[in-house]
Amino acid sequence: MDRTVEGSEVGGKATAELLEQLKNEHARLKARLTELEGHVSLTTDEQVERVRLKKLKLATKDRIVAVTADLKKAP
Repeated sequence: MDRTVEGSEVGGKATAELLEQLKNEHARLKARLTELEGHVSLTTDEQVERVRLKKLKLATKDRIVAVTADLKKAP
């Protein structure tokens, strides 16, 4: 039986694809944050972006954990 995590199908191939998408998104966010952290100083817009990216990265990580946990529970 398939389950849903935040509107995404969890089970089989769809789960593997979702997990891969989430991991790619997490890596993209991490790379941009690393780029911003390399700046000597940040503009106001970059500071706002940095905070937004950190929140998105954390939310993405939470979804990765939820999907992974759901996969471990699946028969």
